[in-house]
Amino acid sequence: MNAFLEILLSVLVASWYFLVEASPWMLMGFVVAGLFRALLPGDMIAKHMGGRGIKGIFKASALGIPVPLCSCGVLPAAAGLRKQGAGKGPVTSFLISTPEIGVDSIAVTYALLDPLMTVIRPLVSFVTAIAAGVSVAFFERFEKPVVVAPEARQAAGSCCGAACSSSVAIPEAPQPLIQRVRGGLRFAFSDLLADIGKWFFLGILLAGCISVFVSPDMLQQVAGNEFLSMLMMLAISVPLYVCATASTPVAAALALKGISPGAALVFLLAGPATNAASLTVISRMLGKAATAVYLVSIIVISLVAGVLVNHLYRFLGLDLTGWVGRQVHAEPSMMSIVAAAVLIVLTLRAMLRKGHEDH
Repeated sequence: MNAFLEILLSVLVASWYFLVEASPWMLMGFVVAGLFRALLPGDMIAKHMGGRGIKGIFKASALGIPVPLCSCGVLPAAAGLRKQGAGKGPVTSFLISTPEIGVDSIAVTYALLDPLMTVIRPLVSFVTAIAAGVSVAFFERFEKPVVVAPEARQAAGSCCGAACSSSVAIPEAPQPLIQRVRGGLRFAFSDLLADIGKWFFLGILLAGCISVFVSPDMLQQVAGNEFLSMLMMLAISVPLYVCATASTPVAAALALKGISPGAALVFLLAGPATNAASLTVISRMLGKAATAVYLVSIIVISLVAGVLVNHLYRFLGLDLTGWVGRQVHAEPSMMSIVAAAVLIVLTLRAMLRKGHEDH
């Protein structure tokens, strides 16, 4: 019993270090997500994603970045855009850029990894979104027109909670700026936090478990082979549901154990954009062939980016493990501790409120 309590305490302490380091950036990310929600017109995305050309794909990739939706929350929004006439290429780009790139995940990447990865992660995600969209649009030319099944939107709507079921294409009556900002922040710290928060804390807890239970020797054989370690990250991340924010502490914990920057990047890219539940919905929305192209594009570009990132870190003489170690094991500041406490309270409040609304 004492041994169990010691192990549990070690996991909680390790998780606490990750949480304290990430919390100020998480709070800032949710504030920015709320402002994006308030200031971006609701019909702007649907307006610029129509058609099947390259222009629509670029716009979809760019416009998906600030939209505060998780990897399953993006499904009903994408289904709605598809029904409104958006091509498969733009919808594919939107499905990738929206969950992979967000202000909260970028902020947490800076907090738990390093500045270079903070730049590389959204950049490669943007390239992946464009490449996958172009590939799907290319193969779409050889397909027969497919009517989107209404069940796809219904299935997508049941994937997440209230935050995920919000439509981006419903026009809203003009509101005063202050009211819109309040509504955006209310959305960010209620619906969005309730949806993402539980997965973020699960990721924090998993990072603590990796820190305690996974020794460098256990990963030495895999970590020593860069390509094998990236394949292992793919095997773990593709079927797993993990949002972009929650994947970051897990990647940081793996980096501390010696996983290469490229392998960590593969996990950060493939995890948020793919999971077993979302792939079934995407298959109904875009068709099996487009879904296969979608998945292959993510896998191929993630592996290529992982190899290039490993070469870049070696060329620059940077050590991701050393940087993460300094970040995580540094003595936490009082501001970070307060931010962690505030984040815990706000998350519990949002989840309890959501639970009452569901019942």
